[in-house]
Amino acid sequence: MSAYRSRVRGCLLGGAVGDALGNPVEFERDPAVSDLQLSRDGLALITDDTQMTLFTVEGLLRSAGGDVPKSVYEAHLRWYDTQRLPGPPEHADGLAAQPFLYAQRAPGNACLGGLALGRMGTFAQPANPNSKGCGSVMRSAPFGLFPSVSAADAFALAAECAVHTHGHPTGYLAAGTFAAIVRHLLDGDDVRTATERAITLLTGYDAHGETLTALRRTLDTPYAPGNTGIERIGLGWIAEEALAMAVYAALVFEEPGRVRDALLVAVNHAGDSDSTGAICGNLLGARHGEEALPAAWVARLEGLDTITATADDLVEAAA
Repeated sequence: MSAYRSRVRGCLLGGAVGDALGNPVEFERDPAVSDLQLSRDGLALITDDTQMTLFTVEGLLRSAGGDVPKSVYEAHLRWYDTQRLPGPPEHADGLAAQPFLYAQRAPGNACLGGLALGRMGTFAQPANPNSKGCGSVMRSAPFGLFPSVSAADAFALAAECAVHTHGHPTGYLAAGTFAAIVRHLLDGDDVRTATERAITLLTGYDAHGETLTALRRTLDTPYAPGNTGIERIGLGWIAEEALAMAVYAALVFEEPGRVRDALLVAVNHAGDSDSTGAICGNLLGARHGEEALPAAWVARLEGLDTITATADDLVEAAA
């Protein structure tokens, strides 16, 4: 249980660290990140990537074995309210009662638009059927964090919940693949093995070509320093590229003592730096546990206590 707790904490905290590391340079053409940039309050600020990931956990926990997609959808509606309101309304509870989660930091249009529809997207009637932005992926690590859920089930649940906002097949299949990779990492696989095993699940779905091509390119691309190597994979604005870029960064510096280096690779490019950083942090946190994360960076995280408590709630629910 101690090792499991460490990996769940590592996944959520690692994602938040990568998110905060990439946040300030998301729209820069030639970033040169070497350390966290802190706010005036001395905090490393998270974005919608971490916010939605936390609400995904809350949705899973509140489902209590019932309708998981509906519960996750309702949790994401609570996140949607945080982007429309100045602060927690009266009688708010859970994550919706946390003022720091009401910060608006360039949330994705597909996430906002899908949740504004007034109905839950389904495979039969997905929200934003042409959208495959990375917002479907960056929130999907929690589906892989329950030891009682198989990788195949984690894949299926993540995909079904991705269509709440991202209805293009690549959008939801990349999310499912990510959840399956996390699940395999939780079992002790290395990043390459976990990715290969998730690819096996991916190829059982129709319309898997774009996600498969991006991941195969990643597995075959040798490391090159600077942004040269990672930008051969893409820029991360779309789902399959964000996932593939994060896997690339995790592969080139997979050792537990090199998580900091991997995260720097993940964010130093001219694309969606916070999302690729968050996904890479999720992967390596699940791979190695919280002890492998840069402690000085973790200590500066906005909402550190809430992120840690949310991880612990998930662990207790899985016990």
